[in-house]
Formats: sequence, C-alpha cells, structure tokens
Amino acid sequence: MRSRAGGLYKSSCFSAGISGRQSPAPTEEGPRPGLQTESGLEQAQILPRYLCPGGRLAAGAQAAARRPPSAYERSPFLLVSMDWTMKLATAALFLGLTMVVTRDEDEGDMCLYEALSDTDAVLCKGLEVFYPELGNIGCMFVPDCNNYRQKITHWAEPIVKFPGALEGATYILVMVDPDAPSRSSPKAQFWRHWLVTDIKGTDIKKGKLQGQELSPYQPPSPPAQTGFHRYQFFVYLQEGKNISLHSKENKTRASWKMDKFLNRFHLSEPEASTQFMTQNYQDSPNYQTPGTGSSEPRDKPK
Repeated sequence: MRSRAGGLYKSSCFSAGISGRQSPAPTEEGPRPGLQTESGLEQAQILPRYLCPGGRLAAGAQAAARRPPSAYERSPFLLVSMDWTMKLATAALFLGLTMVVTRDEDEGDMCLYEALSDTDAVLCKGLEVFYPELGNIGCMFVPDCNNYRQKITHWAEPIVKFPGALEGATYILVMVDPDAPSRSSPKAQFWRHWLVTDIKGTDIKKGKLQGQELSPYQPPSPPAQTGFHRYQFFVYLQEGKNISLHSKENKTRASWKMDKFLNRFHLSEPEASTQFMTQNYQDSPNYQTPGTGSSEPRDKPK
C-alpha cells in the first residue's frame, strides 16, 4: 500500500471465510478528488470507491462519513441561508401564536358584561357582590355566555363586601327579588332570598358573613318566560336590636312584606346596597344544553 502522497489507498474491508478465518477482500484503488479541511493545510484525501460484501461501507467510506465539515459547508453563503431559514421559521411561529391569541380574544369579546341602566343603577351604593367566575356582579347583568345564567342558580352564597363598614358596628344583610314572578306582574313581591343578622363590621368589611341566618341563602332562579329579574342586596345598621321573623314570615319566602319588617325594627335607609339582573337560562339565545338534574329551588316563585 502506498502512502497518501503516492495517490493510493488500500481498503481495510474483509470477508469472512468458511473456516471462520478472515481474508482480505478484493480492493479497488484509484484517485478521487479530495475534500479539503477547514484550514486548507492538508493534502487531498484519496478514498476507495466501492462497497464491502453485504453492502457495508468500506473503511475509507466510513472515514469520509466522519470527515470535518467542508469548505462549502462552512461557507458564508450557506450560513446566511440557514440564518434566514431560522428567521422565517420563527416569524411563522410568531404569526401562528398571534392568530391563536387574536382568536381567543375575539371569542372572549363575545362574553360581555353589560351594566344596568341609569334607573336601576341608582341602587348601587358601596356594596360589592362576588360570585365564582363572575367576580363582582354588582350593578351588572349576568353575562349570557359560558352558561353563567344556569351556573348561578346552583352556586353557593356569594361574597358580600361592604368596604365602608364601621368596625364597631353590627349589620343586617337582606337579599330579595322584587320581580316575583315577573317585573311586569310582581304579585309575589318581595321574594326573600337571604337574611342574615348580627354581622360584625370588621367581618363584612372583609367579605365575611359570620352572623345569624334567619333565612338561608337561596340562589337566583327566575322562572322561564318571565324576563329579567332584579336581585337586590341591602345592608342595614342593626344598632343592638334583636331581629327576628314572625312565624307567618317563616312559612314562605314569597310575598314578604319587607317594608313592614323594616318598620318593625326601625330600620330606615340602608347603609349600602346593590343589585344585579338575570333571566332564566333557558330563555337565553345562547343557551347550551345543561346536564341532568334540576337546579331550581323547591319553592320557586310561581
């Protein structure tokens, strides 16, 4: 075998004999244009041009597969092309993410929080009412999306916060529906949804209602085809009074004489108040088929 300078290179490919011994395989020698290294200081390499038996590459070809990058592969033209390819791929990814975010924002815009009219907003004074997913719904319509008008019929009591409460005072919370069974014909006004007494100012200021429940919370459940109902919250200063309901008042929540109740305990103007509005979820044009079971209260207004 001659040296590389001589222009010949002998293959190291072997074929297995029957006896288990190995004998040199036939070789083919000849010049081949070499590939210079990055430094350009080495001589051209002369490599064999054939395969071993079974299709395996000869040792020279294997060495070529492990050769350093060629001058072409390291050329500035190829590097620039790869750089632009990466930039284009990054731009395409950014464009795709932008389209997804824009679509999500467009879909989110469909869930609108609509404020009450100026007439109904007069009642909104210093009180905050928080429901899950909705946040503070005071002085708003329950949004017609994500089945919120159905969900609110079975959510637990909201967080009611009165930031202006006096720390040494005691308060009463009242929640009513003045539109039972409908706003156009409120024959069962007021429907008593919630009545809590003996609430400390330090608690309601933070959204905690640790008082005495005279009427446990009942979620809003306006009957179908009765339009929007107002759900009103009032906070009164208790001033050490012992508040209670008559036995007749405890028999039903409907047609509660709220004015008589307030007069009986000399409760005048509320310290804070707010309201929100919603309608039966089945009356909504965006109504989605609910799951099984009914979430309406047992003694819903009729």
